[in-house]
Amino acid sequence: MTSVLERPSPALPVARPPQHRWGGALWTAPPLIAVLLFAVYPVVRVLTESVTQSDGSRGTGTWSAVLGSELFRNALWRTVSIAVCSTAGCLLLGTFVAIVLAFAPFPGSSVVGRLIDTILALPSFLITLSFTFLYGTAGAVNALIMDVTGRDTPLIDFLNTPAGVIAAEITFFTPFVVRPLLAAFSQLPREQLDVAASLGASPLRVLRQVVLPEAWPGLMAGGSLVLLLTLNEFGIVLFTGAKDVVTLPVLIYTRGIVTFDLPGAAVIATVQVVLSLALYALYRMVFSHMIDRGRGGNDAVVEPI
Repeated sequence: MTSVLERPSPALPVARPPQHRWGGALWTAPPLIAVLLFAVYPVVRVLTESVTQSDGSRGTGTWSAVLGSELFRNALWRTVSIAVCSTAGCLLLGTFVAIVLAFAPFPGSSVVGRLIDTILALPSFLITLSFTFLYGTAGAVNALIMDVTGRDTPLIDFLNTPAGVIAAEITFFTPFVVRPLLAAFSQLPREQLDVAASLGASPLRVLRQVVLPEAWPGLMAGGSLVLLLTLNEFGIVLFTGAKDVVTLPVLIYTRGIVTFDLPGAAVIATVQVVLSLALYALYRMVFSHMIDRGRGGNDAVVEPI
Protein backbone atom coordinates (compact mmCIF):
# COMPACT_ATOMS: atom_id res chain seq x y z
CA MET A 1 0.00 0.00 0.00
CA THR A 2 1.50 3.19 -1.11
CA SER A 3 0.87 6.48 0.56
CA VAL A 4 -0.24 9.26 -1.61
CA LEU A 5 0.71 12.81 -0.73
CA GLU A 6 -2.15 15.05 -1.42
CA ARG A 7 -1.40 18.50 -2.70
CA PRO A 8 -2.75 21.07 -0.28
CA SER A 9 -5.55 23.14 -1.62
CA PRO A 10 -4.65 26.77 -2.22
CA ALA A 11 -5.53 29.10 0.57
CA LEU A 12 -8.45 31.29 -0.02
CA PRO A 13 -7.69 35.01 -0.15
CA VAL A 14 -8.46 36.80 3.05
CA ALA A 15 -11.23 39.25 2.63
CA ARG A 16 -10.08 42.71 3.54
CA PRO A 17 -12.48 45.13 5.04
CA PRO A 18 -13.52 47.85 2.63
CA GLN A 19 -11.44 50.97 2.89
CA HIS A 20 -13.33 54.11 3.58
CA ARG A 21 -12.30 57.15 1.61
CA TRP A 22 -13.17 59.41 4.48
CA GLY A 23 -10.66 57.76 6.84
CA GLY A 24 -7.69 59.80 5.59
CA ALA A 25 -9.72 62.99 5.62
CA LEU A 26 -10.70 62.44 9.24
CA TRP A 27 -7.04 62.11 10.21
CA THR A 28 -5.91 65.18 8.28
CA ALA A 29 -8.80 67.39 9.36
CA PRO A 30 -7.59 68.23 12.91
CA PRO A 31 -4.08 69.43 11.93
CA LEU A 32 -5.50 71.25 8.92
CA ILE A 33 -8.04 73.04 11.07
CA ALA A 34 -5.31 73.94 13.58
CA VAL A 35 -3.11 75.41 10.82
CA LEU A 36 -5.99 77.39 9.36
CA LEU A 37 -7.05 78.67 12.77
CA PHE A 38 -3.67 79.56 14.29
CA ALA A 39 -1.55 80.38 11.22
CA VAL A 40 -3.64 81.28 8.19
CA TYR A 41 -6.46 83.18 9.87
CA PRO A 42 -4.20 85.70 11.71
CA VAL A 43 -2.36 86.48 8.46
CA VAL A 44 -5.62 86.92 6.57
CA ARG A 45 -6.95 89.09 9.39
CA VAL A 46 -3.87 91.31 9.20
CA LEU A 47 -4.22 91.61 5.42
CA THR A 48 -7.88 92.63 5.67
CA GLU A 49 -7.11 95.11 8.45
CA SER A 50 -4.35 96.71 6.34
CA VAL A 51 -6.89 97.80 3.69
CA THR A 52 -9.23 99.33 6.25
CA GLN A 53 -9.26 103.13 6.26
CA SER A 54 -10.05 105.50 9.09
CA ASP A 55 -13.72 105.80 8.05
CA GLY A 56 -14.18 102.03 8.03
CA SER A 57 -14.21 101.65 4.25
CA ARG A 58 -11.87 99.48 2.21
CA GLY A 59 -9.06 101.05 0.22
CA THR A 60 -5.33 101.46 -0.24
CA GLY A 61 -5.09 104.84 1.43
CA THR A 62 -3.44 103.38 4.53
CA TRP A 63 -0.85 101.61 2.38
CA SER A 64 0.01 104.81 0.54
CA ALA A 65 0.29 106.80 3.77
CA VAL A 66 2.47 104.23 5.56
CA LEU A 67 4.76 103.30 2.67
CA GLY A 68 5.24 106.92 1.73
CA SER A 69 6.27 108.03 5.22
CA GLU A 70 9.90 108.69 6.02
CA LEU A 71 9.56 106.91 9.35
CA PHE A 72 8.66 103.65 7.62
CA ARG A 73 11.53 103.91 5.14
CA ASN A 74 14.01 104.60 7.92
CA ALA A 75 12.65 101.68 9.96
CA LEU A 76 12.88 99.37 6.95
CA TRP A 77 16.46 100.38 6.25
CA ARG A 78 17.38 100.08 9.93
CA THR A 79 15.81 96.62 10.16
CA VAL A 80 17.58 95.27 7.10
CA SER A 81 20.95 96.82 7.98
CA ILE A 82 20.89 95.50 11.56
CA ALA A 83 19.82 92.03 10.37
CA VAL A 84 22.55 91.86 7.70
CA CYS A 85 25.31 93.15 10.02
CA SER A 86 24.24 90.81 12.83
CA THR A 87 24.11 87.84 10.46
CA ALA A 88 27.57 88.62 9.08
CA GLY A 89 28.95 88.90 12.61
CA CYS A 90 27.30 85.63 13.65
CA LEU A 91 28.74 83.85 10.60
CA LEU A 92 32.26 85.08 11.27
CA LEU A 93 32.21 84.45 15.01
CA GLY A 94 30.25 81.20 14.72
CA THR A 95 32.59 79.78 12.08
CA PHE A 96 35.63 80.60 14.19
CA VAL A 97 34.12 79.08 17.34
CA ALA A 98 32.96 75.94 15.51
CA ILE A 99 36.39 75.40 13.90
CA VAL A 100 38.13 75.76 17.25
CA LEU A 101 35.73 73.39 19.01
CA ALA A 102 35.85 70.80 16.22
CA PHE A 103 39.51 70.81 15.16
CA ALA A 104 41.45 72.46 17.98
CA PRO A 105 39.94 71.11 21.21
CA PHE A 106 41.27 72.57 24.41
CA PRO A 107 40.72 71.81 28.10
CA GLY A 108 37.19 72.86 28.89
CA SER A 109 35.95 72.80 25.29
CA SER A 110 33.11 70.46 26.27
CA VAL A 111 32.00 72.99 28.89
CA VAL A 112 32.02 75.72 26.25
CA GLY A 113 29.85 73.54 24.02
CA ARG A 114 27.35 73.04 26.83
CA LEU A 115 27.28 76.79 27.49
CA ILE A 116 26.49 77.36 23.84
CA ASP A 117 23.58 74.94 24.13
CA THR A 118 22.43 76.79 27.24
CA ILE A 119 22.31 80.11 25.38
CA LEU A 120 19.92 78.54 22.87
CA ALA A 121 17.44 77.92 25.70
CA LEU A 122 17.57 81.45 27.14
CA PRO A 123 15.26 84.32 26.15
CA SER A 124 16.93 87.10 24.19
CA PHE A 125 16.23 89.85 26.72
CA LEU A 126 18.50 88.16 29.30
CA ILE A 127 21.48 88.76 27.01
CA THR A 128 20.45 92.40 26.71
CA LEU A 129 20.18 92.75 30.48
CA SER A 130 23.61 91.21 30.93
CA PHE A 131 25.00 93.71 28.41
CA THR A 132 23.42 96.51 30.43
CA PHE A 133 24.98 95.26 33.66
CA LEU A 134 28.39 94.91 31.99
CA TYR A 135 28.66 97.67 29.39
CA GLY A 136 25.98 100.16 30.42
CA THR A 137 26.85 103.65 31.56
CA ALA A 138 26.52 102.40 35.14
CA GLY A 139 27.80 98.90 34.35
CA ALA A 140 30.69 96.99 35.84
CA VAL A 141 33.16 97.70 33.02
CA ASN A 142 32.60 101.46 33.11
CA ALA A 143 32.80 101.45 36.90
CA LEU A 144 36.15 99.64 36.74
CA ILE A 145 37.52 102.01 34.10
CA MET A 146 36.41 105.06 36.10
CA ASP A 147 38.03 103.68 39.25
CA VAL A 148 41.30 102.96 37.49
CA THR A 149 41.55 106.10 35.34
CA GLY A 150 39.70 108.56 37.56
CA ARG A 151 37.28 109.55 34.82
CA ASP A 152 34.07 111.33 35.71
CA THR A 153 32.15 110.13 32.66
CA PRO A 154 31.72 106.57 31.38
CA LEU A 155 34.05 105.57 28.58
CA ILE A 156 31.81 102.92 27.01
CA ASP A 157 28.44 104.16 25.85
CA PHE A 158 27.20 102.23 22.82
CA LEU A 159 24.22 100.20 24.05
CA ASN A 160 21.70 102.82 22.95
CA THR A 161 23.04 102.81 19.39
CA PRO A 162 22.67 100.38 16.48
CA ALA A 163 26.12 99.02 17.36
CA GLY A 164 24.82 97.94 20.77
CA VAL A 165 21.83 96.16 19.23
CA ILE A 166 24.10 94.40 16.71
CA ALA A 167 26.54 93.33 19.45
CA ALA A 168 23.71 91.90 21.56
CA GLU A 169 22.20 90.05 18.59
CA ILE A 170 25.58 88.60 17.60
CA THR A 171 26.08 87.35 21.15
CA PHE A 172 22.65 85.73 21.31
CA PHE A 173 22.31 84.31 17.78
CA THR A 174 25.86 83.01 17.21
CA PRO A 175 24.99 79.57 18.70
CA PHE A 176 22.45 79.16 15.90
CA VAL A 177 25.43 79.13 13.51
CA VAL A 178 27.78 77.10 15.71
CA ARG A 179 25.48 74.11 16.11
CA PRO A 180 24.83 73.41 12.38
CA LEU A 181 28.54 73.85 11.65
CA LEU A 182 29.54 71.40 14.39
CA ALA A 183 27.06 68.90 12.96
CA ALA A 184 28.54 69.40 9.48
CA PHE A 185 32.11 69.06 10.77
CA SER A 186 31.22 65.82 12.56
CA GLN A 187 30.25 64.28 9.19
CA LEU A 188 33.60 65.18 7.60
CA PRO A 189 35.78 62.06 7.23
CA ARG A 190 39.05 62.40 9.08
CA GLU A 191 40.77 60.61 6.17
CA GLN A 192 40.22 63.64 3.91
CA LEU A 193 42.10 65.85 6.36
CA ASP A 194 44.91 63.31 6.69
CA VAL A 195 45.28 62.96 2.91
CA ALA A 196 45.30 66.72 2.43
CA ALA A 197 47.95 67.11 5.13
CA SER A 198 50.05 64.31 3.61
CA LEU A 199 50.03 66.13 0.27
CA GLY A 200 51.70 69.08 1.91
CA ALA A 201 48.70 71.39 2.21
CA SER A 202 48.89 74.00 4.93
CA PRO A 203 46.19 74.13 7.63
CA LEU A 204 44.66 77.23 6.04
CA ARG A 205 44.53 75.51 2.66
CA VAL A 206 42.92 72.42 4.17
CA LEU A 207 40.41 74.66 5.87
CA ARG A 208 39.65 76.53 2.65
CA GLN A 209 39.52 73.59 0.23
CA VAL A 210 38.35 70.68 2.37
CA VAL A 211 36.58 71.84 5.51
CA LEU A 212 34.61 74.88 4.38
CA PRO A 213 33.17 73.31 1.17
CA GLU A 214 31.72 70.51 3.28
CA ALA A 215 30.33 73.03 5.77
CA TRP A 216 28.50 75.24 3.27
CA PRO A 217 25.06 73.63 3.78
CA GLY A 218 25.33 74.04 7.55
CA LEU A 219 26.66 77.58 7.14
CA MET A 220 23.80 78.50 4.82
CA ALA A 221 21.23 76.94 7.13
CA GLY A 222 22.55 78.73 10.21
CA GLY A 223 23.00 82.05 8.41
CA SER A 224 19.52 81.95 6.89
CA LEU A 225 17.98 81.14 10.25
CA VAL A 226 19.86 83.97 11.94
CA LEU A 227 18.84 86.41 9.21
CA LEU A 228 15.19 85.51 9.66
CA LEU A 229 15.40 85.77 13.45
CA THR A 230 17.25 89.09 13.49
CA LEU A 231 14.87 90.52 10.91
CA ASN A 232 11.97 89.88 13.29
CA GLU A 233 13.79 90.53 16.58
CA PHE A 234 11.94 92.79 19.01
CA GLY A 235 13.04 91.99 22.55
CA ILE A 236 16.71 92.92 22.14
CA VAL A 237 15.89 96.27 20.53
CA LEU A 238 13.33 97.05 23.21
CA PHE A 239 15.49 96.11 26.21
CA THR A 240 18.55 98.02 25.01
CA GLY A 241 16.52 101.18 25.40
CA ALA A 242 17.76 102.47 22.03
CA LYS A 243 15.14 105.12 21.37
CA ASP A 244 16.69 106.17 18.07
CA VAL A 245 16.83 102.57 16.78
CA VAL A 246 13.38 102.07 15.28
CA THR A 247 12.95 98.78 13.44
CA LEU A 248 9.86 97.35 11.79
CA PRO A 249 8.86 95.23 14.84
CA VAL A 250 9.27 98.28 17.09
CA LEU A 251 7.22 100.37 14.66
CA ILE A 252 4.49 97.71 14.63
CA TYR A 253 4.42 97.77 18.43
CA THR A 254 4.25 101.57 18.47
CA ARG A 255 1.48 101.79 15.88
CA GLY A 256 -0.60 98.93 17.24
CA ILE A 257 -0.19 99.20 21.03
CA VAL A 258 0.84 102.77 21.79
CA THR A 259 -1.09 104.82 19.24
CA PHE A 260 -3.81 102.20 18.47
CA ASP A 261 -3.32 102.64 14.74
CA LEU A 262 -4.29 99.09 13.85
CA PRO A 263 -4.52 99.57 10.05
CA GLY A 264 -1.07 101.17 9.97
CA ALA A 265 0.38 98.43 12.14
CA ALA A 266 -1.25 95.82 9.86
CA VAL A 267 0.41 97.36 6.80
CA ILE A 268 3.85 97.22 8.43
CA ALA A 269 3.19 93.69 9.67
CA THR A 270 2.26 92.63 6.13
CA VAL A 271 5.55 94.04 4.82
CA GLN A 272 7.34 92.14 7.58
CA VAL A 273 5.61 88.89 6.61
CA VAL A 274 6.46 89.40 2.93
CA LEU A 275 10.13 89.99 3.77
CA SER A 276 10.28 86.88 5.93
CA LEU A 277 8.58 84.69 3.32
CA ALA A 278 10.87 86.02 0.58
CA LEU A 279 13.96 85.23 2.64
CA TYR A 280 12.61 81.78 3.43
CA ALA A 281 11.92 81.09 -0.25
CA LEU A 282 15.43 82.24 -1.16
CA TYR A 283 16.87 80.01 1.54
CA ARG A 284 14.96 77.00 0.21
CA MET A 285 16.13 77.66 -3.35
CA VAL A 286 19.78 78.02 -2.37
CA PHE A 287 19.68 75.05 -0.01
CA SER A 288 18.05 72.74 -2.58
CA HIS A 289 20.59 73.85 -5.18
CA MET A 290 23.46 73.05 -2.85
CA ILE A 291 21.97 69.63 -2.06
CA ASP A 292 21.72 68.88 -5.78
CA ARG A 293 25.34 69.87 -6.24
CA GLY A 294 26.35 67.64 -3.34
CA ARG A 295 24.57 64.67 -4.93
CA GLY A 296 26.54 65.24 -8.10
CA GLY A 297 29.65 63.87 -6.40
CA ASN A 298 31.74 67.02 -6.39
CA ASP A 299 34.23 66.03 -3.72
CA ALA A 300 36.76 68.50 -2.40
CA VAL A 301 40.19 67.91 -3.92
CA VAL A 302 43.46 69.36 -2.72
CA GLU A 303 46.12 69.54 -5.40
CA PRO A 304 49.60 68.47 -4.34
CA ILE A 305 52.18 71.17 -4.00
